[in-house]
Amino acid sequence: MDVLHDNLMRARAAGASFARTEADPPWGVRLSGTIQLSVHAVVRGRGWLWLDHPTSAVELVPGEVTLVRGGPDHCIGHEPGADCLEPEEFRARQRQDGNAAAPRATVFFCGAYRFSGDIGNGLLEALPQVQTLSTAAGDPLRDVITLLSHELAFPEPGQPTVLDRLLDVLLVHALRADFRHSPTAPRWYRASTDPRLSTALQALHESPDHPWSVPELAALSGLSRAAFARVFRDTLGQTPMQYVTDWRMALAREMLRTSDAGLPAIARSVGYSSPYAFAAAFRRHHGEAPRTWQRSEQLRPPVRATTDPDTPIAELTQSQLDTLGRASPGGAVTLPSTGR
Repeated sequence: MDVLHDNLMRARAAGASFARTEADPPWGVRLSGTIQLSVHAVVRGRGWLWLDHPTSAVELVPGEVTLVRGGPDHCIGHEPGADCLEPEEFRARQRQDGNAAAPRATVFFCGAYRFSGDIGNGLLEALPQVQTLSTAAGDPLRDVITLLSHELAFPEPGQPTVLDRLLDVLLVHALRADFRHSPTAPRWYRASTDPRLSTALQALHESPDHPWSVPELAALSGLSRAAFARVFRDTLGQTPMQYVTDWRMALAREMLRTSDAGLPAIARSVGYSSPYAFAAAFRRHHGEAPRTWQRSEQLRPPVRATTDPDTPIAELTQSQLDTLGRASPGGAVTLPSTGR
């Protein structure tokens, strides 16, 4: 199994959101840093995006996509330092002005991508705070942007499915572009592109329930046991079996967090012969029994917005994009769970 695909598939949370907006200068909108990953693209005109200081603003132009990882709030405006309103105020101003269709209007869309659990957090943390992807003529990513704009402007049956897939394509392109050249790319990504390790990594991701051993993984890679162990440690910073255990524990945590599966089923799915062996390994890894960890997770309060401690992230994300979308004919679209 492709390792990047495996991480993305397991990290994806239920649902995503899109909003298409038209705004005539002067304009500006502030979006909360509680949105885990924001996707912005200008279809017509131009705009600027910045975090804390307008002096570091990034220009948004047609043919480019900018991704913003959650953290600080960020602003989008007609110029750096523009007065940025909260989404509700922005919507009211746009409706009051009634000039969204003016020739100078900037047309842009905003998307929110949601992740879940440790695997999702690991992917997010590997991305820069702000990343801009430029596209040249003939670049497939430019076609994706065009399709997104068309779908948002002219909704037809099946639109949520189309938008959901296109957002996935955008994210994969962004991760590839960053991980390919970034010194902070996840070690597993660098290993997955190393021909000496990729086959073994793909195999253990495809079958985490298999009783893997270093000799078997080395044989898959065509290396001696010693050479494989050395290359693996140099590239991933841990031994092969430490990686296997860490990945199994990550999968187990996701199952404990999101499913009603019993310990025997979880144990089998992550390669342990019995629930007792699994519970012992989990305790060694986490310092507590699986069910104790699960109860702690269930009691943990939901993550709250940094700007409004009373608003859950999911509600804030959706309400912001709904509000932003209602400021123009394009509207906002909520993508349902894909079950992935």
